[in-house]
Amino acid sequence: MYSLPKSVSKLINELSKLPGIGPKTASRLAFHLIKNSNIEPRELGEAFINLKSDLLYCSQCHNITDREPCSICTASRRDGGILCIVEEPLDVLAIERSRSFSGRYHVLGGRLSPLEGIGAEDLNLSDLAGRVKAEDITEVIIGTNHNIEGEATAMYIKRLLVPTGVVITRIASGLPMGGDLEYADEVTLARALEGRRSV
Repeated sequence: MYSLPKSVSKLINELSKLPGIGPKTASRLAFHLIKNSNIEPRELGEAFINLKSDLLYCSQCHNITDREPCSICTASRRDGGILCIVEEPLDVLAIERSRSFSGRYHVLGGRLSPLEGIGAEDLNLSDLAGRVKAEDITEVIIGTNHNIEGEATAMYIKRLLVPTGVVITRIASGLPMGGDLEYADEVTLARALEGRRSV
């Protein structure tokens, strides 16, 4: 019976540990790397090695960065009075791509999930109320995901920040642009109707 060389098997095994990549996709990626001369395995390996050694977490917003504090926290053109709270660094990237927000961020590093054993002490919440006061934040936008854990996290943050007197808002939810009503779930449709506006 044919068996793959150990180096290829190890690569497939490691790639399949990544989220969304099963053994078949990992195999395709491995063979693409072998076949494609434009990809230098050594540079790819160095990129993986340097990924964790070159990254920091910003002491102010907890986003990933390669300098302290991060470029968003130090940017003078950003509105320092508005703070958007998100679950993960990937959420910052998504909002930045929209080019519709010019404030600052606070990255939680996850969301409340009792089933997974993730409580408030596991998130970047200990400095949040102090940050809101110290930085004269006038509005906090809660940008957690619209699922059970995200909603629970949003409610927890609201209770945490109400004593500060800051205006607390929540990102809207509803139908995505180009989405069909027939494919939307009941909760999404209900939120879309609640958040309707005049045209």
